[in-house]
Amino acid sequence: MVEIVGTGVCGTDRKILLGRFPARPGVVLGHEAVGVVRETGAQVRSVGVGDRVVVNPTLYCGWCVPCRRGATNFCRHKAGTEVGVDRDGTYAQTVTLPERFVERVPAGLPFRSAVLIEPLACVLSNVEAASVTFDDTVVVLGAGPIGMLTALVAARRARRVTVAEPDGYRLERAREHFAHVVDVAGTDPAEAVLKTSGGERPSVVFDTTGTGLDAALRLIDDGGRVVVMGFDDTYTVPLRPLQLTNRGIKLIGAGDYRADIFPVAVDLAAELGAPRRPGSGTGTGAGTLLERLVTHEFPLERYSEAFTALGGLTRDERADGDDGTERPPSYDALKVVIRSHRGPVGADGWPVDL
Repeated sequence: MVEIVGTGVCGTDRKILLGRFPARPGVVLGHEAVGVVRETGAQVRSVGVGDRVVVNPTLYCGWCVPCRRGATNFCRHKAGTEVGVDRDGTYAQTVTLPERFVERVPAGLPFRSAVLIEPLACVLSNVEAASVTFDDTVVVLGAGPIGMLTALVAARRARRVTVAEPDGYRLERAREHFAHVVDVAGTDPAEAVLKTSGGERPSVVFDTTGTGLDAALRLIDDGGRVVVMGFDDTYTVPLRPLQLTNRGIKLIGAGDYRADIFPVAVDLAAELGAPRRPGSGTGTGAGTLLERLVTHEFPLERYSEAFTALGGLTRDERADGDDGTERPPSYDALKVVIRSHRGPVGADGWPVDL
Protein backbone atom coordinates (compact mmCIF):
# COMPACT_ATOMS: atom_id res chain seq x y z
CA MET A 1 0.00 0.00 0.00
CA VAL A 2 1.43 3.32 -1.14
CA GLU A 3 0.53 6.62 0.49
CA ILE A 4 0.29 8.96 -2.48
CA VAL A 5 2.31 12.16 -2.17
CA GLY A 6 1.32 13.60 -5.53
CA THR A 7 0.16 12.81 -9.05
CA GLY A 8 0.92 14.61 -12.28
CA VAL A 9 -2.11 15.66 -14.31
CA CYS A 10 -1.87 13.87 -17.64
CA GLY A 11 -3.45 15.13 -20.84
CA THR A 12 -5.23 11.78 -20.96
CA ASP A 13 -7.06 12.67 -17.73
CA ARG A 14 -8.44 15.78 -19.38
CA LYS A 15 -9.37 13.85 -22.53
CA ILE A 16 -11.26 11.29 -20.42
CA LEU A 17 -13.28 14.04 -18.75
CA LEU A 18 -13.99 15.62 -22.14
CA GLY A 19 -15.19 12.28 -23.54
CA ARG A 20 -12.26 11.97 -25.94
CA PHE A 21 -10.60 8.91 -24.40
CA PRO A 22 -12.42 5.79 -23.17
CA ALA A 23 -12.45 4.99 -19.45
CA ARG A 24 -14.65 3.19 -16.95
CA PRO A 25 -17.45 5.54 -15.83
CA GLY A 26 -16.90 6.71 -12.27
CA VAL A 27 -13.29 5.57 -12.11
CA VAL A 28 -10.89 7.52 -9.88
CA LEU A 29 -8.42 9.14 -12.26
CA GLY A 30 -4.66 9.63 -11.83
CA HIS A 31 -1.69 7.48 -12.80
CA GLU A 32 1.52 9.60 -12.81
CA ALA A 33 2.05 9.06 -9.09
CA VAL A 34 4.81 8.93 -6.50
CA GLY A 35 4.48 8.17 -2.82
CA VAL A 36 5.73 6.26 0.19
CA VAL A 37 5.23 2.59 1.02
CA ARG A 38 3.06 2.31 4.14
CA GLU A 39 2.29 -1.42 4.28
CA THR A 40 3.53 -4.56 2.51
CA GLY A 41 2.44 -8.13 2.19
CA ALA A 42 4.49 -10.87 3.86
CA GLN A 43 6.25 -11.91 0.63
CA VAL A 44 7.26 -8.44 -0.59
CA ARG A 45 11.05 -8.14 -0.90
CA SER A 46 11.94 -5.31 -3.33
CA VAL A 47 10.48 -2.43 -1.28
CA GLY A 48 9.86 -1.78 2.38
CA VAL A 49 7.82 0.49 4.59
CA GLY A 50 9.10 4.07 4.29
CA ASP A 51 10.55 3.67 0.79
CA ARG A 52 9.82 6.43 -1.70
CA VAL A 53 8.39 4.83 -4.84
CA VAL A 54 6.93 5.63 -8.23
CA VAL A 55 3.85 3.80 -9.49
CA ASN A 56 3.97 1.89 -12.78
CA PRO A 57 0.27 2.13 -13.75
CA THR A 58 0.49 -0.14 -16.82
CA LEU A 59 -0.32 -3.50 -15.27
CA TYR A 60 0.17 -6.81 -17.07
CA CYS A 61 -0.46 -10.46 -16.29
CA GLY A 62 2.97 -11.88 -17.24
CA TRP A 63 1.68 -15.16 -18.66
CA CYS A 64 -0.27 -14.41 -21.85
CA VAL A 65 1.44 -14.80 -25.23
CA PRO A 66 2.39 -11.08 -25.67
CA CYS A 67 3.72 -10.91 -22.09
CA ARG A 68 5.82 -14.05 -22.55
CA ARG A 69 7.47 -12.52 -25.62
CA GLY A 70 8.20 -9.31 -23.70
CA ALA A 71 5.37 -7.21 -25.15
CA THR A 72 3.78 -6.52 -21.77
CA ASN A 73 2.34 -3.29 -23.17
CA PHE A 74 0.00 -5.45 -25.26
CA CYS A 75 -1.04 -7.79 -22.45
CA ARG A 76 -4.27 -9.53 -23.38
CA HIS A 77 -5.64 -9.21 -19.85
CA LYS A 78 -5.35 -5.44 -19.38
CA ALA A 79 -9.09 -4.87 -19.16
CA GLY A 80 -9.87 -3.60 -15.69
CA THR A 81 -6.21 -3.22 -14.73
CA GLU A 82 -5.05 0.15 -16.10
CA VAL A 83 -4.59 2.45 -13.13
CA GLY A 84 -6.63 5.64 -13.45
CA VAL A 85 -8.44 4.45 -16.58
CA ASP A 86 -10.47 1.35 -15.72
CA ARG A 87 -9.01 0.66 -12.27
CA ASP A 88 -9.20 3.31 -9.54
CA GLY A 89 -6.19 5.61 -9.72
CA THR A 90 -4.06 7.91 -7.62
CA TYR A 91 -6.04 11.12 -7.13
CA ALA A 92 -6.51 9.63 -3.69
CA GLN A 93 -4.72 9.16 -0.38
CA THR A 94 -3.52 5.60 -1.06
CA VAL A 95 -3.28 2.96 -3.75
CA THR A 96 -2.63 -0.76 -3.34
CA LEU A 97 -0.71 -2.61 -6.06
CA PRO A 98 1.25 -5.80 -6.67
CA GLU A 99 4.94 -5.42 -5.75
CA ARG A 100 6.24 -5.45 -9.32
CA PHE A 101 4.31 -2.28 -10.19
CA VAL A 102 6.22 0.04 -7.89
CA GLU A 103 9.85 1.12 -8.30
CA ARG A 104 12.08 2.76 -5.74
CA VAL A 105 12.80 6.42 -6.37
CA PRO A 106 16.59 7.02 -6.46
CA ALA A 107 18.00 8.63 -3.34
CA GLY A 108 18.17 12.42 -3.58
CA LEU A 109 15.74 12.71 -6.51
CA PRO A 110 13.40 15.65 -5.83
CA PHE A 111 9.67 15.05 -5.80
CA ARG A 112 9.09 17.30 -8.84
CA SER A 113 11.50 15.20 -10.90
CA ALA A 114 10.22 11.86 -9.63
CA VAL A 115 6.63 12.68 -10.58
CA LEU A 116 7.76 12.86 -14.24
CA ILE A 117 9.09 9.29 -14.34
CA GLU A 118 5.90 7.79 -15.77
CA PRO A 119 5.66 10.38 -18.59
CA LEU A 120 9.34 9.76 -19.28
CA ALA A 121 8.58 6.06 -19.75
CA CYS A 122 5.93 6.96 -22.34
CA VAL A 123 8.38 9.20 -24.16
CA LEU A 124 11.21 6.65 -24.10
CA SER A 125 8.92 4.05 -25.64
CA ASN A 126 7.96 6.35 -28.52
CA VAL A 127 11.48 7.65 -29.19
CA GLU A 128 12.73 4.07 -29.24
CA ALA A 129 9.95 3.08 -31.66
CA ALA A 130 11.09 5.85 -34.01
CA SER A 131 14.71 4.56 -33.95
CA VAL A 132 16.03 8.13 -33.70
CA THR A 133 19.73 8.38 -34.64
CA PHE A 134 22.42 11.07 -34.71
CA ASP A 135 21.68 12.06 -38.33
CA ASP A 136 17.94 12.61 -37.82
CA THR A 137 16.21 15.97 -37.83
CA VAL A 138 13.19 15.85 -35.56
CA VAL A 139 10.05 17.96 -35.23
CA VAL A 140 7.86 17.67 -32.15
CA LEU A 141 4.31 18.94 -32.57
CA GLY A 142 3.17 20.28 -29.21
CA ALA A 143 5.11 21.80 -26.30
CA GLY A 144 3.08 20.38 -23.45
CA PRO A 145 4.84 18.21 -20.86
CA ILE A 146 4.99 15.18 -23.17
CA GLY A 147 6.17 17.32 -26.09
CA MET A 148 8.88 18.92 -23.96
CA LEU A 149 10.05 15.55 -22.65
CA THR A 150 9.99 14.09 -26.17
CA ALA A 151 12.15 16.93 -27.45
CA LEU A 152 14.49 16.52 -24.49
CA VAL A 153 14.96 12.77 -25.00
CA ALA A 154 15.15 12.99 -28.81
CA ALA A 155 17.80 15.71 -28.54
CA ARG A 156 20.09 13.23 -26.80
CA ARG A 157 20.24 11.31 -30.08
CA ALA A 158 19.17 13.54 -32.99
CA ARG A 159 21.13 16.13 -34.98
CA ARG A 160 18.48 18.81 -34.43
CA VAL A 161 15.11 19.02 -32.71
CA THR A 162 12.43 21.63 -33.46
CA VAL A 163 9.37 22.17 -31.28
CA ALA A 164 6.14 23.58 -32.78
CA GLU A 165 3.44 25.05 -30.53
CA PRO A 166 0.54 27.55 -30.89
CA ASP A 167 -0.01 28.47 -27.23
CA GLY A 168 1.84 31.55 -25.97
CA TYR A 169 2.51 30.25 -22.47
CA ARG A 170 3.93 26.96 -23.70
CA LEU A 171 5.99 28.74 -26.33
CA GLU A 172 7.73 30.77 -23.62
CA ARG A 173 8.49 27.66 -21.60
CA ALA A 174 9.80 25.81 -24.66
CA ARG A 175 12.14 28.68 -25.56
CA GLU A 176 13.68 28.42 -22.10
CA HIS A 177 14.84 24.90 -22.92
CA PHE A 178 15.28 24.57 -26.70
CA ALA A 179 16.99 26.57 -29.42
CA HIS A 180 14.57 25.74 -32.24
CA VAL A 181 10.97 26.64 -31.37
CA VAL A 182 8.30 27.61 -33.92
CA ASP A 183 5.12 29.58 -33.18
CA VAL A 184 2.35 27.94 -35.23
CA ALA A 185 -0.58 29.95 -33.81
CA GLY A 186 -3.13 30.88 -36.47
CA THR A 187 -1.22 29.16 -39.24
CA ASP A 188 -0.68 25.78 -40.81
CA PRO A 189 1.91 23.96 -38.62
CA ALA A 190 3.54 22.18 -41.55
CA GLU A 191 3.95 25.38 -43.55
CA ALA A 192 5.24 27.32 -40.54
CA VAL A 193 7.89 24.73 -39.70
CA LEU A 194 9.01 24.41 -43.32
CA LYS A 195 9.32 28.18 -43.64
CA THR A 196 11.53 28.30 -40.55
CA SER A 197 13.73 25.44 -41.78
CA GLY A 198 14.19 26.88 -45.25
CA GLY A 199 12.15 24.08 -46.79
CA GLU A 200 14.13 21.25 -45.21
CA ARG A 201 11.78 18.47 -44.14
CA PRO A 202 12.38 16.49 -40.95
CA SER A 203 13.11 12.78 -41.00
CA VAL A 204 11.04 12.19 -37.84
CA VAL A 205 7.87 13.90 -36.62
CA PHE A 206 6.31 13.23 -33.22
CA ASP A 207 2.68 14.29 -32.88
CA THR A 208 2.17 14.73 -29.14
CA THR A 209 -1.10 16.63 -29.56
CA GLY A 210 -3.34 13.81 -30.76
CA THR A 211 -4.70 16.04 -33.53
CA GLY A 212 -1.64 16.71 -35.68
CA LEU A 213 -1.36 13.66 -37.93
CA ASP A 214 -2.49 15.54 -41.04
CA ALA A 215 0.16 18.22 -40.52
CA ALA A 216 2.79 15.59 -39.70
CA LEU A 217 2.16 13.69 -42.94
CA ARG A 218 2.44 16.89 -44.96
CA LEU A 219 5.61 17.86 -43.13
CA ILE A 220 7.60 14.62 -43.09
CA ASP A 221 10.40 13.95 -45.59
CA ASP A 222 10.36 11.00 -47.98
CA GLY A 223 11.42 7.86 -46.14
CA GLY A 224 10.65 9.50 -42.80
CA ARG A 225 8.86 8.28 -39.68
CA VAL A 226 5.73 9.79 -38.14
CA VAL A 227 5.03 8.78 -34.54
CA VAL A 228 1.49 9.25 -33.26
CA MET A 229 1.61 9.89 -29.50
CA GLY A 230 -1.26 12.12 -28.39
CA PHE A 231 -4.72 10.73 -27.55
CA ASP A 232 -7.98 12.10 -28.92
CA ASP A 233 -10.65 9.57 -29.79
CA THR A 234 -12.72 12.19 -31.64
CA TYR A 235 -9.97 13.06 -34.15
CA THR A 236 -9.91 11.46 -37.59
CA VAL A 237 -7.90 12.19 -40.70
CA PRO A 238 -8.29 10.92 -44.28
CA LEU A 239 -5.37 8.68 -45.19
CA ARG A 240 -4.45 7.48 -48.67
CA PRO A 241 -2.17 4.40 -48.44
CA LEU A 242 -0.40 5.55 -51.61
CA GLN A 243 0.75 8.57 -49.62
CA LEU A 244 2.76 6.18 -47.45
CA THR A 245 3.89 3.63 -50.01
CA ASN A 246 5.07 6.03 -52.73
CA ARG A 247 7.04 8.16 -50.28
CA GLY A 248 8.26 5.36 -48.05
CA ILE A 249 6.73 6.91 -44.93
CA LYS A 250 6.50 4.84 -41.78
CA LEU A 251 3.48 5.59 -39.58
CA ILE A 252 4.20 4.41 -36.03
CA GLY A 253 2.07 3.86 -32.97
CA ALA A 254 4.08 2.59 -30.01
CA GLY A 255 1.27 1.84 -27.60
CA ASP A 256 2.02 1.77 -23.87
CA TYR A 257 5.57 1.22 -22.66
CA ARG A 258 6.93 -2.26 -21.99
CA ALA A 259 7.79 -3.30 -18.44
CA ASP A 260 11.53 -3.09 -19.16
CA ILE A 261 11.22 0.58 -20.16
CA PHE A 262 10.03 1.73 -16.75
CA PRO A 263 13.31 1.14 -14.82
CA VAL A 264 15.14 2.95 -17.64
CA ALA A 265 12.86 5.95 -17.09
CA VAL A 266 13.71 5.85 -13.38
CA ASP A 267 17.44 5.95 -14.18
CA LEU A 268 16.99 8.73 -16.75
CA ALA A 269 15.00 10.82 -14.28
CA ALA A 270 17.84 10.38 -11.79
CA GLU A 271 20.29 11.68 -14.40
CA LEU A 272 18.15 14.56 -15.65
CA GLY A 273 16.98 15.41 -12.15
CA ALA A 274 20.44 15.51 -10.59
CA PRO A 275 21.68 18.93 -9.44
CA ARG A 276 23.48 20.79 -12.23
CA ARG A 277 27.20 21.37 -12.01
CA PRO A 278 28.32 25.01 -11.70
CA GLY A 279 28.80 26.55 -15.12
CA SER A 280 26.84 23.84 -16.92
CA GLY A 281 24.26 26.33 -18.26
CA THR A 282 21.24 24.54 -19.84
CA GLY A 283 18.53 27.05 -19.20
CA THR A 284 17.53 29.68 -16.70
CA GLY A 285 15.94 29.60 -13.31
CA ALA A 286 16.39 27.51 -10.21
CA GLY A 287 16.16 23.74 -10.13
CA THR A 288 16.90 21.05 -12.67
CA LEU A 289 15.29 20.80 -16.08
CA LEU A 290 12.77 18.21 -14.92
CA GLU A 291 11.84 20.20 -11.83
CA ARG A 292 11.22 23.33 -13.91
CA LEU A 293 8.69 21.48 -16.06
CA VAL A 294 6.47 21.24 -12.97
CA THR A 295 5.04 24.75 -12.82
CA HIS A 296 1.99 24.38 -10.56
CA GLU A 297 0.81 22.28 -7.63
CA PHE A 298 -2.67 22.03 -6.12
CA PRO A 299 -4.04 20.12 -3.13
CA LEU A 300 -6.41 17.30 -3.97
CA GLU A 301 -9.56 19.23 -3.01
CA ARG A 302 -8.65 21.97 -5.54
CA TYR A 303 -8.52 19.58 -8.48
CA SER A 304 -10.86 21.78 -10.54
CA GLU A 305 -8.30 24.61 -10.45
CA ALA A 306 -5.65 22.19 -11.68
CA PHE A 307 -7.71 21.32 -14.76
CA THR A 308 -8.61 24.95 -15.37
CA ALA A 309 -4.89 25.77 -15.59
CA LEU A 310 -4.63 23.12 -18.30
CA GLY A 311 -7.31 24.51 -20.57
CA GLY A 312 -10.42 23.67 -18.59
CA LEU A 313 -13.05 20.98 -19.08
CA THR A 314 -15.56 22.82 -21.24
CA ARG A 315 -15.43 23.99 -24.81
CA ASP A 316 -15.87 27.73 -25.30
CA GLU A 317 -17.71 27.91 -28.63
CA ARG A 318 -17.16 31.67 -28.70
CA ALA A 319 -13.45 31.01 -29.13
CA ASP A 320 -13.92 28.78 -32.17
CA GLY A 321 -12.94 29.87 -35.64
CA ASP A 322 -15.32 31.32 -38.22
CA ASP A 323 -15.42 27.95 -39.98
CA GLY A 324 -16.59 26.19 -36.80
CA THR A 325 -13.28 24.51 -36.08
CA GLU A 326 -12.34 24.24 -32.44
CA ARG A 327 -9.42 26.39 -31.41
CA PRO A 328 -6.74 24.97 -29.09
CA PRO A 329 -7.26 25.63 -25.37
CA SER A 330 -5.29 28.34 -23.59
CA TYR A 331 -2.87 27.23 -20.90
CA ASP A 332 -1.66 28.85 -17.70
CA ALA A 333 0.62 25.98 -16.64
CA LEU A 334 2.97 23.39 -18.04
CA LYS A 335 3.05 20.36 -15.74
CA VAL A 336 0.48 20.44 -12.96
CA VAL A 337 0.66 18.19 -9.91
CA ILE A 338 -2.21 17.32 -7.61
CA ARG A 339 -0.94 16.64 -4.10
CA SER A 340 -2.67 14.05 -1.95
CA HIS A 341 -0.34 14.54 1.02
CA ARG A 342 -1.47 17.45 3.22
CA GLY A 343 1.51 17.79 5.55
CA PRO A 344 4.59 20.04 5.30
CA VAL A 345 7.23 19.35 2.67
CA GLY A 346 10.95 20.01 2.51
CA ALA A 347 13.03 21.84 -0.08
CA ASP A 348 13.07 18.67 -2.21
CA GLY A 349 9.26 18.58 -2.30
CA TRP A 350 8.94 15.36 -0.30
CA PRO A 351 7.04 15.30 3.02
CA VAL A 352 9.34 16.16 5.90
CA ASP A 353 7.79 13.60 8.23
CA LEU A 354 8.53 10.59 6.01
